[in-house]
Amino acid sequence: MEEIVNHLGQPIGFPVPNWSPRTRPPRTAMEGRLCKVVPLDIEQHAHDLYQANIEDKEGRMWTYLMYGPFRNFEDYLAQMNKWLSEDWCIHAILDWKTGRAVGLASYMRVEPDAGSIEVGAIMYSPHLQRTTAGTEAMYLMMKRAFDELGYRRYEWRCNALNEASRKAARRLGFQFEGVFRQSGITKGRNRDTAWFSILDREWPAIKIALESWLARENFDSNGNQIKTLGQLMCQKL
Repeated sequence: MEEIVNHLGQPIGFPVPNWSPRTRPPRTAMEGRLCKVVPLDIEQHAHDLYQANIEDKEGRMWTYLMYGPFRNFEDYLAQMNKWLSEDWCIHAILDWKTGRAVGLASYMRVEPDAGSIEVGAIMYSPHLQRTTAGTEAMYLMMKRAFDELGYRRYEWRCNALNEASRKAARRLGFQFEGVFRQSGITKGRNRDTAWFSILDREWPAIKIALESWLARENFDSNGNQIKTLGQLMCQKL
């Protein structure tokens, strides 16, 4: 991008004409072909989520999160109530075939004035991990942030040691921005935080790649992908 300078010769940011603060995400459902992303309702979703999560016998999904694994449903329910007390917009991810909740994801760090929003607190049970529905859920949340609400920046943060999360971010089109060293303490251990983002000017090409990958015609009769998302991202970006 060409450098812009003021009358003193100092570099300044590019103009953002007619900008106004964005609205916060609505607490309404987002529907895809394979999943439905809905506001979290403890009475409707807690039991299904707990049952889906305990399929992770090793507790691998909790290693880099600030919470879990949980000894029992009561402990999990108590934590869910704490999540709802946070300033998050928490969503349950439902499997279209069964209607059961199999994962969680939230809009966090919502900054309407700056047009910045983060997707975080992503908790995918084994039923959702490495599935097309899991990718579709992320696409639906991106689409709301950029297309419906007009945000300028979409963030992803994770423990810098969580290579699976870093790989997922890159696969979805996020750009790595760097690591905040010693940014927190998780379960008594140091946490360095890796930062990723997608900007509004990058979103159109990423959207096309995601929609091309999610299209029915990109999967054969056995449900195997024909082109990978990585291949499509390379073609579009």
